[in-house]
Amino acid sequence: MQSIKRVGRYRLVRVIGSGAFATVWLGDDPALEVPVAVKVLADNWVNNADVVERFLAEARMLRRIDDPRVVRVFDVGVSEAEARPYFVMEYVPGGTLADRIGTLSPADALIFGVATAEAVQVLHDAGVVHRDLKPSNLLLDDRVTPPRLIVSDLGSAKLLAEASGITVTTGTPSYMAPEQINQSAGFDARADVYAVAAVTYHLLAGEPPFSHRTAASVVHRAPDSRPVPVAAQVGRPAALDSLLARALSWDPAARPASATEFARGLSRFVPEGADGPEPTAPARELPGAVVVAGCVLLAALCFLLTYLVLA
Repeated sequence: MQSIKRVGRYRLVRVIGSGAFATVWLGDDPALEVPVAVKVLADNWVNNADVVERFLAEARMLRRIDDPRVVRVFDVGVSEAEARPYFVMEYVPGGTLADRIGTLSPADALIFGVATAEAVQVLHDAGVVHRDLKPSNLLLDDRVTPPRLIVSDLGSAKLLAEASGITVTTGTPSYMAPEQINQSAGFDARADVYAVAAVTYHLLAGEPPFSHRTAASVVHRAPDSRPVPVAAQVGRPAALDSLLARALSWDPAARPASATEFARGLSRFVPEGADGPEPTAPARELPGAVVVAGCVLLAALCFLLTYLVLA
C-alpha cells in the first residue's frame, strides 16, 4: 500500500489513517488545487466483490447524507494501475477531537459533547447507526471559529467485516455499548448515544468512563456499575453526573431515547455565553423626564460657556 503514489487524478502525499480494510491518505487534487482525503481499499480485498461493494456503499451513504456535520464525499473511482477502489473526501485540517483531550476547558468539553450528539442525530435521521464513535473519528475544522465538528468513518469496518464473512466485534471498547458485543441480540441508535456519552465523559475527565481495554471486559462489566462522578471536578451541578450515568447505562432502555435528547440535556450544563458571544442587549428607551432634564442641563452648560467666552 505504501508504494501507491497516485489514484485517478489524485496524488497521494502521506498516510493519515489506516485499518484492516483501508488506508486514508492526504491527497492533492491537481485540477482544483486543493488538499483532499483519499480512502483506498487494502489490496488483499480488491478481489472480494462483497467487500468492494460495502466499501463503495460507505461513499454513497456519506454522499447521500450531505450535511456539514458529516464528512463529505466528492468522488469515487478505481485506480488504473492496481484496480483498487477509492473515494475522495474533504480534507479537514484541524485534526481530531482525540488531539484535544486534556487541553479543553469544561465548557469546551461540554460544547463538543453537544456538537457530537447533534452530528450523530444527523446520521440517525438518515437511518445510519455509526457503531464506532470515538474521539479519533470526530474531525475538527479549525478554519472557522469555533471549530466545526465533523463525524467520519461511518462504521465501515463493521460493514466490511460482515461482507468478508469474518466474525468480528468491531468498535472501540472504551466507547462501546455492551449490547454491541452480543452479535445475535442486535442494537440500535442508543448504542451511539452510549458512545457519545463516553466521549463526552472522556473530554471532561481526561479518561474514559470505564477502563475497558477488550470486548470481553465490556461484556463482563457489572450491569449496575456507574462511572466515577465528574461534575464537581469540572464545577458543574451533580445533575450532570446523573445524565452521564443514565446515558452510559448497561440497559439501552434506561438511556436517553435519542442523541437529540442527550444533546438537549447536556446543553443545560454549558455555561451561559460559552457557546458564542452573548447577543448585544437592545438599547432601552429613556423616560421622558430624564430626556427633558438632560436638555435643560445641556442648555445651561452652553449658556455658561458663552458667558465665560464673552466675559
